[in-house]
Amino acid sequence: MKCKKRFTTYERVEDIDLVVVKKDGRREEFDRDKLRRGLLRACEKRPVSVGQIDNILDKLESQLRKLKDKEVKSSVIGDKIMGELKKLDQVAYIRFASVYRSFADVTDFQNELRDLIKNKKG
Repeated sequence: MKCKKRFTTYERVEDIDLVVVKKDGRREEFDRDKLRRGLLRACEKRPVSVGQIDNILDKLESQLRKLKDKEVKSSVIGDKIMGELKKLDQVAYIRFASVYRSFADVTDFQNELRDLIKNKKG
């Protein structure tokens, strides 16, 4: 019996020497897997493939490698990811934004949706 599945491997640099500065001032090492888990949660049950998620992360890492400073604010990372998600899937974008921006209540969701709809029309 022949296996009809195709396996592909990708090489990439495992670690980028980067420190993420959190909103509260704490610093931690850049963690691609942590971001990937967040993206997977945001894209759950959406028509977004794991490959598309990995492409977002690859693009992000490429941009971060080009930075002169080896410290980057978490807000910069979050904004870049949200920009990519907004183009890919607006529901996943709202889900990610709700966690990233710490929506406090329904009003925060409404405001974000209003902006999303306004920008889509414009």
